[in-house]
Amino acid sequence: MAEEIINRVATSKLVVFDLEDYYPKGERILFDIKDWLYEGFVLREKEFRALVKEHDWSQYQDALVALTCTTDAIVPDWAYMLLSIKLQPYSKKIVLGDLEALEVSLYQDIITNLETTPFLDKPVIIKGCSKKPVPSSAYIMITNKLKPVAKSIMFGEACSSVPLFKR
Repeated sequence: MAEEIINRVATSKLVVFDLEDYYPKGERILFDIKDWLYEGFVLREKEFRALVKEHDWSQYQDALVALTCTTDAIVPDWAYMLLSIKLQPYSKKIVLGDLEALEVSLYQDIITNLETTPFLDKPVIIKGCSKKPVPSSAYIMITNKLKPVAKSIMFGEACSSVPLFKR
């Protein structure tokens, strides 16, 4: 007679934390101002302000926006501030930088506001694989957030985890 196979992972107190579960919904938009600069390099205030005034900002409704300039132009801070003022009534989030910076900022907000009580004195495994673009820095942020409360922290999958911390 064969022995019954018991799934010890399913019956353990192990808590799996998957950053992908917290992936914020919303369209990500990279707003590159290079096309609003003279020859892609010079910001002419009068022309820039005219473009800002004429632009349809409602197209960014509920979007997550990263403001950037992909040329080597020197863009004054006020230009990004002006764009932010116009975007603010419509977009959910605005950052200065690329789409990676946007993802980092989104996860920073999520992890900062994360309730850690469910992880108190529990062994936690931070799931490593994701299909969504979870930034590497989010793994560091969640590790630092959980370390004060978790009994232990591991990385990977329950069947092949890497131990990181044990109290």
